[in-house]
Amino acid sequence: MTSPYRSFKEFSEREIEGRDYQVRIVSRPGNILVMAPHGGKIEPGTSEIAEAISLHGYSFYSFDGLKPNGNSLLHIESHLFDEPRAIKAIKKADVVITIHGHSENRSSFILIGGLNTELGKIIKHNLEYLGYHFRPFPKGLGGKDPNNICNRGRQRCGVQLEISRKLREFLKNNENKLNEFAQAIREAIQTHLDS
Repeated sequence: MTSPYRSFKEFSEREIEGRDYQVRIVSRPGNILVMAPHGGKIEPGTSEIAEAISLHGYSFYSFDGLKPNGNSLLHIESHLFDEPRAIKAIKKADVVITIHGHSENRSSFILIGGLNTELGKIIKHNLEYLGYHFRPFPKGLGGKDPNNICNRGRQRCGVQLEISRKLREFLKNNENKLNEFAQAIREAIQTHLDS
């Protein structure tokens, strides 16, 4: 998904907060931040998943598209994402997890990336145990850019989860499964912190 915007400054010169997009932040004690940088109608379902993961003690950030249509234009690429409130929240976080949407609508799967490969492996293990399927990122992608928003926390390494549209819709419409999914990720984070 491409956007004409190369920075939030460019974005804010044309898009109006409260009409075209909104930013939601919940700051909680601790050093974990769960983000949906392409939330709302940009990549539907990502905000709900990020919020569910964050509910029991983690900070939450979502950049939500609100337009009636054409929200894909609001997609600032992850390595260019520099919305000031996001950057401020990230500077307080050791662990950053970003939730993204893959456009695939025929099957349910997750791609996992980012520079925190240890936490990524634990998350993958926990979700595979619940029956979720994973695919590898195409070569050259996968949240490995140091400027990717997931890698800009204090430890300079985070996790990017890219979730197919079919799976996002399933989780959004199945509260128990969404809570189970979120709990598996929270348990992975705790295992990582304890190691």
